[in-house]
Amino acid sequence: LAPWVPVVGLEIHAQISSNSKLFSGSQVQFAAPPNSLVSFFDASLPGTLPVLNRRCVEAAVMTGLALNCSINKKSLFDRKHYFYADLPAGYQITQQRVPIAVNGRLSYSLCIDNKMSQMVTKTVRIKQIQLEQDSGKSLHDDTRSQTLVDLNRAGVGLMEVVMEPDMCCGEEAAAAVRELQLILQTLGSSQAVMAEGKLRVDANVSVHHPGEPYGVRTEVKNINSIRFLAKAVDYEIQRQIEELENGGTILNETRAFDSKLGCTVPMRDKEGKQDYRFMPEPNLPPLILYDAKSLPANMNHQQVVNIDWIHERLPDLPSVKRAKLVEQYGILPEHSFTLLNEDGLTEFFENVVKQTQMKPKKVIGWILNDLLSYLKQHSLTVKESPVSPFLLADLLNLLEKKEISSTAAKQVLAELWKGEGKAPLEIVKEKELELIQDQKELEQICQAVIDGQENEVIMMVLG
Repeated sequence: LAPWVPVVGLEIHAQISSNSKLFSGSQVQFAAPPNSLVSFFDASLPGTLPVLNRRCVEAAVMTGLALNCSINKKSLFDRKHYFYADLPAGYQITQQRVPIAVNGRLSYSLCIDNKMSQMVTKTVRIKQIQLEQDSGKSLHDDTRSQTLVDLNRAGVGLMEVVMEPDMCCGEEAAAAVRELQLILQTLGSSQAVMAEGKLRVDANVSVHHPGEPYGVRTEVKNINSIRFLAKAVDYEIQRQIEELENGGTILNETRAFDSKLGCTVPMRDKEGKQDYRFMPEPNLPPLILYDAKSLPANMNHQQVVNIDWIHERLPDLPSVKRAKLVEQYGILPEHSFTLLNEDGLTEFFENVVKQTQMKPKKVIGWILNDLLSYLKQHSLTVKESPVSPFLLADLLNLLEKKEISSTAAKQVLAELWKGEGKAPLEIVKEKELELIQDQKELEQICQAVIDGQENEVIMMVLG
């Protein structure tokens, strides 16, 4: 029988970086006391009306442009109805019919066979990006068998990024999400911190034989780490293949990933597919965006969003930053990925390069092999490193001037890591690690050793 072909598509919810919510003036703040950031509109009190947050619209446009999407100059809001304790209105305001951005693409790279030196670039199509409200949070207290509801998150602005099913394994899904995360953080449109729920991923997975129609898909909901995403997708692919080969069938169901057990578990089936009864949101007019051509002359600029204005101000995206690092410093492409993947590492590297005579190609080795492994060992971020770029540059200068050997440099780095505030040169002097350049001095040391070991020398000579 022909091998199975896995198909993976992703839906990603990114929380927009904004001081206030999507349709209300309530503040957005992680881990605030429960129900302390809830306006009348968030609690859905009768007579309250939504007011669209301009910052959220700009963040969505910026993200759409960075992902090569077409921005819709007219987009619409809809109500999606479902009933749950953390959704006070009984519906969510979203963009189901005409979202803010469509038809984009995201390029991402991944290693072949875990070899950093062999990287391939792939592209996933972006179907759409839509603006929508987040729901509140239900906290299940099993000991008292009760559920508590915190509405602080209710109404926070989200961008839902829907990717086409263009991927085929957990590694591809993880690489695509990591690249998206870097782009969002570079733009500042979302902090995209998965541990704080600011980036949540749903994965749709199915398998089929080549040439046959796609199989029944399952959805793995709310995956909250990139590592777990790769594991969940790969587990689900394997589970479906085994199920089908044993004569079973795949149910169209929603599953969750249990990170402790490393497997997916059923949550609910989709047999009676929920009827969300989508309808146009009556309290919001169509969202109209402008560009330089369509901007009316007498329009107040504070009241409109100009797509071209946002486009001109897009920062360098990760792919451009990586190309610049390779070009400017002559480092390997795979090293540019590592520099960008670790928050603050590019700046650290560039600061060291500025302050040392050592070639960037050699500096990168010290940063990736020595500094980074120290940080990983002690679970520290680059910003928490006890060794500053200035200290590392100082140490590398001693090595470059041949005042110490590279073995001695590693010893000095181990001392610097203790964070006792000593300069590299002090440590070198204290531990007598200098390389001796003076021929006479070397001869005297050798002579002293010979004089002190007369018997051994005679034995060797007589051999």
